[in-house]
Amino acid sequence: MERIARSLLFVPGHRPDRFGKATASGAHQVVLDLEDAVAPGAKAAARDAVKDWLVHGGQALVRINAADTEWYEADLAMLQAFPRAGVMLPKADRLSLAHTVAALPGRDVVALLETVAGCLDLPGVCGVRGLSRIAFGSVDFGVDSGIADEGEGMTSIRVQIVLHSRLAGLLAPVDGVSVNFSDPQQMQQDALRSRQLGFGGKLCIHPAQVGAVNGAFQPSERERDWAARVLAAFEASGGAATAVDGRMIDRPVVEHARRIAAELAPGVAA
Repeated sequence: MERIARSLLFVPGHRPDRFGKATASGAHQVVLDLEDAVAPGAKAAARDAVKDWLVHGGQALVRINAADTEWYEADLAMLQAFPRAGVMLPKADRLSLAHTVAALPGRDVVALLETVAGCLDLPGVCGVRGLSRIAFGSVDFGVDSGIADEGEGMTSIRVQIVLHSRLAGLLAPVDGVSVNFSDPQQMQQDALRSRQLGFGGKLCIHPAQVGAVNGAFQPSERERDWAARVLAAFEASGGAATAVDGRMIDRPVVEHARRIAAELAPGVAA
């Protein structure tokens, strides 16, 4: 199994000159954007550029236009010819997501949760069969909800996304973008906060953000050392409860240590 994607980098669909650069950026998943990054008059040209990239073997997740737009059906029709291409659906709700999954079966499908309606129907959205993962469109959600993404303003929303994703058996969700891409330290802090809340990755809008996100979702040296000692102590105890650093180690703690160890093993899903 492939490792879960931690960094998802958006690239404007009308800028094919950037597609290869994005692929080489270290991002775990490139998102070719046909939606927000593309002006209405450039939609068809962007779709053609993405199609050309896919025709020549390029791999990507494609953010199509929302289901209530005039470009949605044409985006779906283009992607139907490329069964290996994933899809990200903006402004996802239960009905639009179900329609998208039915039109593009067997794909990696990411639902971009960015409306109040979608948030209030999280169980329904997460329950759509064929969905891979939720991504939080925090900027658009802030506009729709009036909630500022500052301090703890959206923490409760983020926690709900994580919990409902977990309950539905989805991959750990992807947190929204950080709009400041000129401060790597702030980017790493933002990504660490996402990880602490239970997210499995973060959306990126610039290649400069990718390294900080990837690093934030890797176990620290201290975590790696702790996990190794916990697993060694548990094995030595024959599976019985034991102690490491003066703290009891039982099966839930061991499972956490195993997840950290799995992050370090190439090709193993987190």
